[in-house]
Amino acid sequence: MKPLHFPDRDPDYVVDAKGVLDSRKLPDQSFLELWDAIIVDQPVKDRLLAQAVLNFTLRPKLKRSAAPFHGIILLVGPPGTGKTSLARGLASRTAETIRDQGKFRYIEVEPHALASAALGKSQQAVRHLLAEVVAEQASLGPLIVVLDEVETLAADRAKLSLEANPVDVHRATDAVLAQLDQLAAQYPQLLFIATSNFENAIDAAFVSRADLVEDIGLPTAGACERILTDTVMALAAVFPRIKNIVEDREFQQAIQHSVGLDARRIRKSVLAACARDKRTALDPGRLTAADILASVEQASRTSYGVRR
Repeated sequence: MKPLHFPDRDPDYVVDAKGVLDSRKLPDQSFLELWDAIIVDQPVKDRLLAQAVLNFTLRPKLKRSAAPFHGIILLVGPPGTGKTSLARGLASRTAETIRDQGKFRYIEVEPHALASAALGKSQQAVRHLLAEVVAEQASLGPLIVVLDEVETLAADRAKLSLEANPVDVHRATDAVLAQLDQLAAQYPQLLFIATSNFENAIDAAFVSRADLVEDIGLPTAGACERILTDTVMALAAVFPRIKNIVEDREFQQAIQHSVGLDARRIRKSVLAACARDKRTALDPGRLTAADILASVEQASRTSYGVRR
């Protein structure tokens, strides 16, 4: 399989294996920028970073019988709240924080690439990725693995019907759990950061193995203001005429209407505001606070074309 091209990653570190979406050495500047750009309450970031650092400082010094670390952080919450970006940023910030344990490596797993309609193939693919690819990389030094949409790999077996779901789905979850236990026992310098939009779809046995489960919810009113302002100022860096938009009364109204939207939808509302008029699309410097308010109001009424 031809490895994917990621211009930001270290060309000397490419993991060419089925199910590996990205691999690079850490810390990585583009990931650090993601960490800074994601707007969540600071205590959330503090908890995540502290737990990740603890995995590499305390975990290797204790027996698992006394402190059953599994090296798993689970981020759950609605789509668009920045969980994947937060996971990538956390990986890089952890490596930046711990500089005395050697070069950190990073792998991001694409779970859908491991699924197969052929009986037993998903289970084999999962076992190969974890028991061989991840284990080999973990043996080289500190490793952080991001498992995006982890419910794809660890589906809740209690909610699966053997009649409606292939037995392979059940076995794949079994394989994930078994391999996570093996990896946790053998590689204390290995950390998984998993994300999911559907916490209730994850197998309870996987959730119980997580050292920290963090709910990344919709932005608070204060966060909505920061997200809208940040997006407008990013545009203003290119089109200086619009920098005073954030002082307009209609911009404050837009902030109020953005409460209840996810961060991605808030940022896209600003971009959509630039497309409300052909002249503004040609020259985004014509953007007004009224445009943003109208766009946010529309987004707050609908969600991907479905009335809220």
